[in-house]
Amino acid sequence: MLAASLCIAGGSAVAQAPIKIGEINSYKALPQNLVPYKQGWLLAQEEVNAAGGVLGRKLETVFRDDNGNPGDAVRMAEELLSRENVDILAGVTLSHVGLALADFAKQKKVFFLASGPLSDKVVWDNGNRYTYRLRSGTYALASSVIGEAAKLGKKRWAVVYPNYEYGQAAVAAFKEGMKKAQPDIEFVAEQAPPLGKIDAGAVVQALADAKPDAIFNVMFGSDLTKLAREGKTRGLFEGREVVSLLTGEPEYLDPLKGDSPVNWIVTGYPYANIDTPEHKAFLAAYQKKYNDYPRLNSIVGYATVKAIAAGIQKAGSTDTEKLIAAFKGLQFDSPFGPVVFRPQDNQSTLGIFVGRTAVQDGKGVMPSGSYIDGAKLQPPEEQIRKLRSAP
Repeated sequence: MLAASLCIAGGSAVAQAPIKIGEINSYKALPQNLVPYKQGWLLAQEEVNAAGGVLGRKLETVFRDDNGNPGDAVRMAEELLSRENVDILAGVTLSHVGLALADFAKQKKVFFLASGPLSDKVVWDNGNRYTYRLRSGTYALASSVIGEAAKLGKKRWAVVYPNYEYGQAAVAAFKEGMKKAQPDIEFVAEQAPPLGKIDAGAVVQALADAKPDAIFNVMFGSDLTKLAREGKTRGLFEGREVVSLLTGEPEYLDPLKGDSPVNWIVTGYPYANIDTPEHKAFLAAYQKKYNDYPRLNSIVGYATVKAIAAGIQKAGSTDTEKLIAAFKGLQFDSPFGPVVFRPQDNQSTLGIFVGRTAVQDGKGVMPSGSYIDGAKLQPPEEQIRKLRSAP
Protein backbone atom coordinates (compact mmCIF):
# COMPACT_ATOMS: atom_id res chain seq x y z
CA MET A 1 0.00 0.00 0.00
CA LEU A 2 2.87 2.37 0.91
CA ALA A 3 4.64 1.59 -2.37
CA ALA A 4 1.45 2.28 -4.29
CA SER A 5 0.98 5.60 -2.46
CA LEU A 6 4.55 6.64 -3.27
CA CYS A 7 4.04 5.71 -6.90
CA ILE A 8 0.88 7.81 -7.14
CA ALA A 9 2.55 10.75 -5.39
CA GLY A 10 5.58 10.47 -7.61
CA GLY A 11 3.42 10.31 -10.72
CA SER A 12 1.57 13.43 -9.63
CA ALA A 13 4.84 15.25 -9.05
CA VAL A 14 6.09 14.30 -12.48
CA ALA A 15 2.82 15.40 -14.10
CA GLN A 16 3.12 18.83 -12.47
CA ALA A 17 6.80 19.34 -13.25
CA PRO A 18 7.35 22.40 -15.47
CA ILE A 19 8.11 22.16 -19.16
CA LYS A 20 11.66 23.46 -19.38
CA ILE A 21 12.90 25.48 -22.35
CA GLY A 22 16.60 26.08 -22.84
CA GLU A 23 17.03 29.52 -24.42
CA ILE A 24 20.42 30.56 -25.85
CA ASN A 25 21.19 34.05 -27.13
CA SER A 26 23.77 36.85 -27.41
CA TYR A 27 22.63 38.90 -24.43
CA LYS A 28 25.95 40.62 -23.74
CA ALA A 29 26.85 41.15 -27.38
CA LEU A 30 23.45 42.53 -28.49
CA PRO A 31 21.75 44.15 -25.48
CA GLN A 32 19.75 46.60 -27.63
CA ASN A 33 18.09 43.60 -29.31
CA LEU A 34 17.93 41.12 -26.50
CA VAL A 35 16.70 43.12 -23.52
CA PRO A 36 13.38 43.72 -25.36
CA TYR A 37 13.47 40.15 -26.71
CA LYS A 38 13.66 38.71 -23.21
CA GLN A 39 10.93 41.06 -22.03
CA GLY A 40 8.63 39.85 -24.80
CA TRP A 41 9.55 36.26 -23.98
CA LEU A 42 8.74 36.61 -20.28
CA LEU A 43 5.46 38.40 -21.01
CA ALA A 44 4.29 35.53 -23.21
CA GLN A 45 5.43 32.93 -20.68
CA GLU A 46 3.52 34.76 -17.95
CA GLU A 47 0.38 34.81 -20.10
CA VAL A 48 0.64 31.10 -20.94
CA ASN A 49 1.16 30.13 -17.32
CA ALA A 50 -1.64 32.40 -16.09
CA ALA A 51 -3.99 30.56 -18.47
CA GLY A 52 -3.05 27.21 -16.94
CA GLY A 53 0.18 26.44 -18.77
CA VAL A 54 0.44 23.74 -21.44
CA LEU A 55 -0.89 20.23 -20.89
CA GLY A 56 -1.49 21.28 -17.29
CA ARG A 57 2.18 22.22 -16.78
CA LYS A 58 3.84 25.60 -16.40
CA LEU A 59 6.50 26.80 -18.80
CA GLU A 60 9.91 27.53 -17.31
CA THR A 61 12.85 28.98 -19.24
CA VAL A 62 16.55 28.59 -18.47
CA PHE A 63 18.42 31.42 -20.21
CA ARG A 64 22.04 31.16 -21.32
CA ASP A 65 24.39 33.66 -23.00
CA ASP A 66 26.34 32.45 -26.04
CA ASN A 67 28.71 35.47 -26.09
CA GLY A 68 28.07 35.72 -29.82
CA ASN A 69 30.23 32.62 -30.23
CA PRO A 70 29.13 29.34 -31.89
CA GLY A 71 31.42 27.24 -29.70
CA ASP A 72 30.04 28.77 -26.52
CA ALA A 73 26.50 28.26 -27.81
CA VAL A 74 27.10 24.55 -28.36
CA ARG A 75 28.60 24.21 -24.88
CA MET A 76 25.57 25.97 -23.41
CA ALA A 77 23.26 23.63 -25.31
CA GLU A 78 25.13 20.58 -23.98
CA GLU A 79 24.82 21.90 -20.44
CA LEU A 80 21.12 22.70 -20.83
CA LEU A 81 20.40 19.17 -21.98
CA SER A 82 22.64 17.26 -19.55
CA ARG A 83 22.36 19.34 -16.36
CA GLU A 84 19.13 21.29 -16.68
CA ASN A 85 17.25 18.52 -18.49
CA VAL A 86 15.43 20.97 -20.73
CA ASP A 87 12.73 19.62 -23.04
CA ILE A 88 13.32 22.03 -25.95
CA LEU A 89 16.08 24.31 -27.23
CA ALA A 90 15.23 27.75 -28.59
CA GLY A 91 16.62 31.20 -29.25
CA VAL A 92 19.56 32.68 -31.20
CA THR A 93 19.87 35.98 -33.05
CA LEU A 94 23.24 35.76 -34.81
CA SER A 95 23.28 33.70 -37.99
CA HIS A 96 26.57 31.86 -37.44
CA VAL A 97 25.39 30.81 -33.98
CA GLY A 98 22.07 29.67 -35.42
CA LEU A 99 23.84 27.47 -37.95
CA ALA A 100 25.96 25.88 -35.21
CA LEU A 101 22.93 25.10 -33.04
CA ALA A 102 20.95 23.76 -35.99
CA ASP A 103 23.77 21.28 -36.58
CA PHE A 104 23.89 20.48 -32.85
CA ALA A 105 20.14 19.78 -32.85
CA LYS A 106 20.60 17.41 -35.77
CA GLN A 107 23.46 15.56 -34.09
CA LYS A 108 21.71 15.28 -30.72
CA LYS A 109 18.24 14.69 -32.20
CA VAL A 110 16.65 17.44 -30.12
CA PHE A 111 13.95 19.91 -31.15
CA PHE A 112 15.26 23.45 -31.77
CA LEU A 113 13.15 26.53 -32.54
CA ALA A 114 15.46 29.23 -33.88
CA SER A 115 13.93 32.58 -32.97
CA GLY A 116 15.72 35.10 -35.12
CA PRO A 117 18.87 34.15 -37.07
CA LEU A 118 18.49 35.71 -40.51
CA SER A 119 20.63 33.29 -42.52
CA ASP A 120 18.35 31.18 -44.70
CA LYS A 121 20.87 28.36 -44.50
CA VAL A 122 19.34 27.59 -41.09
CA VAL A 123 16.25 26.19 -42.84
CA TRP A 124 17.43 25.68 -46.43
CA ASP A 125 21.00 24.66 -47.31
CA ASN A 126 21.79 23.42 -43.79
CA GLY A 127 18.19 22.73 -42.79
CA ASN A 128 17.24 19.59 -40.91
CA ARG A 129 14.10 17.99 -39.53
CA TYR A 130 14.88 19.05 -35.94
CA THR A 131 15.20 22.79 -36.65
CA TYR A 132 12.40 25.29 -37.21
CA ARG A 133 12.71 29.07 -37.57
CA LEU A 134 10.35 31.82 -36.50
CA ARG A 135 11.61 35.07 -38.04
CA SER A 136 11.64 35.61 -41.80
CA GLY A 137 15.14 35.41 -43.22
CA THR A 138 17.39 37.27 -45.57
CA TYR A 139 15.65 36.31 -48.81
CA ALA A 140 12.26 37.44 -47.49
CA LEU A 141 13.69 40.70 -46.17
CA ALA A 142 15.22 41.55 -49.53
CA SER A 143 12.08 40.46 -51.38
CA SER A 144 9.89 42.66 -49.18
CA VAL A 145 11.45 45.91 -50.44
CA ILE A 146 11.88 45.07 -54.12
CA GLY A 147 8.38 46.24 -55.06
CA GLU A 148 8.95 49.70 -53.57
CA ALA A 149 12.52 49.86 -54.86
CA ALA A 150 11.46 49.07 -58.42
CA LYS A 151 8.75 51.76 -58.30
CA LEU A 152 11.47 54.36 -57.83
CA GLY A 153 12.66 53.81 -61.40
CA LYS A 154 16.30 54.48 -60.45
CA LYS A 155 18.88 52.99 -62.78
CA ARG A 156 22.24 53.39 -61.02
CA TRP A 157 22.42 51.68 -57.62
CA ALA A 158 25.15 51.37 -55.02
CA VAL A 159 25.10 48.71 -52.30
CA VAL A 160 26.65 48.68 -48.83
CA TYR A 161 26.56 45.68 -46.52
CA PRO A 162 28.47 43.94 -43.72
CA ASN A 163 30.88 41.42 -45.21
CA TYR A 164 29.54 38.18 -43.78
CA GLU A 165 26.85 35.65 -44.72
CA TYR A 166 23.80 37.79 -43.91
CA GLY A 167 25.01 40.86 -45.79
CA GLN A 168 26.25 38.89 -48.78
CA ALA A 169 23.01 36.92 -49.07
CA ALA A 170 20.82 40.03 -48.72
CA VAL A 171 22.63 41.84 -51.52
CA ALA A 172 22.56 38.76 -53.77
CA ALA A 173 18.79 38.39 -53.26
CA PHE A 174 18.19 42.12 -53.85
CA LYS A 175 20.24 42.13 -57.06
CA GLU A 176 18.45 39.05 -58.36
CA GLY A 177 15.01 40.46 -57.61
CA MET A 178 15.75 43.92 -58.97
CA LYS A 179 17.20 42.59 -62.24
CA LYS A 180 13.94 40.72 -62.81
CA ALA A 181 11.80 43.72 -61.90
CA GLN A 182 13.98 46.29 -63.70
CA PRO A 183 16.22 44.73 -66.37
CA ASP A 184 18.09 47.96 -67.13
CA ILE A 185 19.37 48.39 -63.56
CA GLU A 186 23.10 48.98 -63.00
CA PHE A 187 25.05 48.38 -59.80
CA VAL A 188 27.80 50.98 -59.90
CA ALA A 189 29.42 50.62 -56.47
CA GLU A 190 29.74 48.01 -53.74
CA GLN A 191 31.09 48.56 -50.24
CA ALA A 192 31.42 45.61 -47.86
CA PRO A 193 33.17 46.58 -44.61
CA PRO A 194 33.78 43.96 -41.91
CA LEU A 195 30.92 43.56 -39.44
CA GLY A 196 31.32 46.02 -36.57
CA LYS A 197 34.39 47.66 -38.08
CA ILE A 198 33.09 50.14 -40.64
CA ASP A 199 35.34 53.07 -41.64
CA ALA A 200 32.32 55.26 -42.25
CA GLY A 201 34.21 58.16 -43.80
CA ALA A 202 35.90 56.00 -46.42
CA VAL A 203 32.71 54.08 -47.20
CA VAL A 204 30.61 57.23 -47.58
CA GLN A 205 33.21 58.82 -49.84
CA ALA A 206 33.42 55.73 -52.06
CA LEU A 207 29.64 55.63 -52.41
CA ALA A 208 29.49 59.35 -53.22
CA ASP A 209 32.25 59.05 -55.84
CA ALA A 210 30.17 56.48 -57.75
CA LYS A 211 27.33 59.02 -58.10
CA PRO A 212 24.50 56.46 -57.72
CA ASP A 213 20.83 57.35 -58.14
CA ALA A 214 19.91 55.17 -55.15
CA ILE A 215 21.53 53.12 -52.39
CA PHE A 216 20.68 49.71 -51.00
CA ASN A 217 21.90 49.47 -47.40
CA VAL A 218 22.16 46.34 -45.25
CA MET A 219 24.21 47.80 -42.37
CA PHE A 220 22.74 47.60 -38.87
CA GLY A 221 23.68 48.24 -35.25
CA SER A 222 26.69 50.46 -34.57
CA ASP A 223 27.72 50.24 -38.24
CA LEU A 224 24.39 51.73 -39.29
CA THR A 225 24.70 54.51 -36.72
CA LYS A 226 28.13 55.50 -38.04
CA LEU A 227 27.08 55.25 -41.70
CA ALA A 228 23.90 57.27 -41.20
CA ARG A 229 25.65 60.05 -39.29
CA GLU A 230 28.63 60.28 -41.62
CA GLY A 231 26.40 60.14 -44.69
CA LYS A 232 24.23 62.92 -43.30
CA THR A 233 27.27 65.08 -42.52
CA ARG A 234 28.71 64.63 -46.02
CA GLY A 235 25.38 64.98 -47.83
CA LEU A 236 25.47 61.46 -49.29
CA PHE A 237 21.71 60.96 -48.97
CA GLU A 238 20.61 64.34 -50.33
CA GLY A 239 18.61 63.86 -53.51
CA ARG A 240 19.09 60.08 -53.35
CA GLU A 241 16.64 57.33 -52.48
CA VAL A 242 17.82 54.81 -49.89
CA VAL A 243 16.36 51.34 -49.39
CA SER A 244 17.52 49.85 -46.12
CA LEU A 245 16.87 46.53 -44.39
CA LEU A 246 16.14 46.51 -40.63
CA THR A 247 16.56 50.28 -40.24
CA GLY A 248 12.91 50.84 -39.33
CA GLU A 249 13.27 48.71 -36.20
CA PRO A 250 13.27 50.83 -33.01
CA GLU A 251 16.38 48.94 -31.87
CA TYR A 252 18.36 50.69 -34.61
CA LEU A 253 16.55 54.03 -34.81
CA ASP A 254 16.73 54.74 -31.07
CA PRO A 255 20.52 55.23 -30.91
CA LEU A 256 20.42 57.69 -33.84
CA LYS A 257 17.85 59.99 -32.21
CA GLY A 258 17.67 63.23 -34.22
CA ASP A 259 20.30 61.95 -36.68
CA SER A 260 17.93 59.23 -37.86
CA PRO A 261 17.50 59.06 -41.63
CA VAL A 262 14.42 60.65 -43.14
CA ASN A 263 12.25 59.09 -45.85
CA TRP A 264 14.30 55.92 -46.32
CA ILE A 265 12.35 52.88 -47.51
CA VAL A 266 12.87 50.33 -44.73
CA THR A 267 11.76 47.14 -43.10
CA GLY A 268 10.86 47.64 -39.47
CA TYR A 269 8.17 47.89 -36.83
CA PRO A 270 5.64 50.79 -36.71
CA TYR A 271 4.45 49.70 -33.26
CA ALA A 272 2.45 52.85 -32.52
CA ASN A 273 0.21 52.52 -35.58
CA ILE A 274 -0.62 48.85 -36.08
CA ASP A 275 -4.41 48.88 -35.88
CA THR A 276 -5.29 45.24 -35.27
CA PRO A 277 -6.87 43.68 -32.16
CA GLU A 278 -3.97 41.24 -31.74
CA HIS A 279 -1.31 43.92 -31.75
CA LYS A 280 -3.32 46.37 -29.63
CA ALA A 281 -3.66 43.69 -26.95
CA PHE A 282 0.07 42.90 -27.07
CA LEU A 283 1.04 46.58 -26.99
CA ALA A 284 -1.18 47.30 -24.00
CA ALA A 285 0.11 44.31 -22.05
CA TYR A 286 3.74 45.09 -22.86
CA GLN A 287 3.46 48.75 -21.88
CA LYS A 288 1.63 47.87 -18.67
CA LYS A 289 4.30 45.37 -17.62
CA TYR A 290 7.41 47.31 -18.65
CA ASN A 291 6.33 50.96 -18.90
CA ASP A 292 8.10 51.06 -22.27
CA TYR A 293 7.29 50.55 -25.93
CA PRO A 294 8.14 47.24 -27.61
CA ARG A 295 10.87 46.71 -30.18
CA LEU A 296 10.73 44.22 -33.01
CA ASN A 297 12.69 41.75 -30.91
CA SER A 298 9.96 42.01 -28.28
CA ILE A 299 7.66 40.52 -30.91
CA VAL A 300 10.20 37.81 -31.76
CA GLY A 301 10.63 36.72 -28.13
CA TYR A 302 6.90 36.84 -27.45
CA ALA A 303 5.96 34.91 -30.59
CA THR A 304 8.62 32.25 -29.98
CA VAL A 305 7.03 31.34 -26.66
CA LYS A 306 3.52 31.35 -28.15
CA ALA A 307 4.73 29.05 -30.94
CA ILE A 308 6.35 26.65 -28.48
CA ALA A 309 3.18 26.52 -26.36
CA ALA A 310 0.99 25.88 -29.41
CA GLY A 311 3.36 23.20 -30.70
CA ILE A 312 3.49 21.31 -27.40
CA GLN A 313 -0.28 21.53 -27.06
CA LYS A 314 -0.76 20.09 -30.55
CA ALA A 315 1.84 17.36 -29.97
CA GLY A 316 0.37 16.45 -26.59
CA SER A 317 3.94 15.91 -25.46
CA THR A 318 7.48 17.31 -25.40
CA ASP A 319 8.78 14.25 -27.22
CA THR A 320 11.04 15.36 -30.05
CA GLU A 321 9.44 13.24 -32.78
CA LYS A 322 5.96 14.33 -31.76
CA LEU A 323 7.05 17.99 -31.77
CA ILE A 324 8.56 17.63 -35.24
CA ALA A 325 5.27 16.24 -36.51
CA ALA A 326 3.19 18.86 -34.67
CA PHE A 327 5.15 21.83 -36.00
CA LYS A 328 4.62 20.76 -39.61
CA GLY A 329 1.88 23.15 -40.69
CA LEU A 330 1.36 24.42 -37.12
CA GLN A 331 -0.71 27.60 -36.92
CA PHE A 332 -0.48 29.90 -33.90
CA ASP A 333 -1.52 33.44 -33.04
CA SER A 334 1.01 36.27 -32.88
CA PRO A 335 0.74 40.06 -32.42
CA PHE A 336 1.03 40.24 -36.23
CA GLY A 337 -1.86 37.82 -36.72
CA PRO A 338 -1.95 34.09 -37.55
CA VAL A 339 1.38 32.47 -38.40
CA VAL A 340 2.02 29.05 -39.96
CA PHE A 341 5.14 26.89 -40.00
CA ARG A 342 5.56 25.77 -43.62
CA PRO A 343 5.85 21.97 -43.94
CA GLN A 344 8.30 22.21 -46.85
CA ASP A 345 11.09 24.04 -45.02
CA ASN A 346 10.14 24.50 -41.33
CA GLN A 347 10.01 28.29 -41.85
CA SER A 348 7.25 30.36 -40.27
CA THR A 349 5.20 32.90 -42.20
CA LEU A 350 5.71 35.72 -39.68
CA GLY A 351 5.68 38.73 -41.97
CA ILE A 352 7.50 42.01 -42.49
CA PHE A 353 6.45 45.66 -42.35
CA VAL A 354 7.74 47.98 -45.08
CA GLY A 355 7.47 51.75 -44.81
CA ARG A 356 9.50 54.97 -44.64
CA THR A 357 11.42 56.57 -41.81
CA ALA A 358 10.82 59.97 -40.22
CA VAL A 359 12.04 62.08 -37.33
CA GLN A 360 9.41 63.11 -34.82
CA ASP A 361 10.10 65.00 -31.58
CA GLY A 362 13.83 64.56 -32.09
CA LYS A 363 13.54 60.80 -32.48
CA GLY A 364 13.71 58.39 -35.39
CA VAL A 365 10.51 56.49 -36.10
CA MET A 366 8.81 54.35 -38.68
CA PRO A 367 5.38 56.00 -38.45
CA SER A 368 3.54 53.53 -40.65
CA GLY A 369 4.05 50.53 -42.85
CA SER A 370 2.42 47.87 -44.98
CA TYR A 371 2.47 44.32 -43.65
CA ILE A 372 3.53 41.59 -46.06
CA ASP A 373 2.73 38.01 -45.07
CA GLY A 374 5.91 35.93 -44.96
CA ALA A 375 4.29 33.28 -47.16
CA LYS A 376 4.33 35.77 -50.05
CA LEU A 377 8.05 36.47 -49.77
CA GLN A 378 9.54 33.02 -50.27
CA PRO A 379 11.22 31.60 -53.39
CA PRO A 380 9.47 29.06 -55.63
CA GLU A 381 8.94 25.56 -54.27
CA GLU A 382 11.35 23.98 -56.73
CA GLN A 383 14.12 26.32 -55.60
CA ILE A 384 13.57 25.37 -51.98
CA ARG A 385 13.62 21.67 -52.86
CA LYS A 386 17.00 22.11 -54.53
CA LEU A 387 18.41 24.01 -51.55
CA ARG A 388 17.01 21.76 -48.85
CA SER A 389 18.05 18.14 -48.96
CA ALA A 390 16.63 17.19 -45.54
CA PRO A 391 12.92 16.38 -45.17
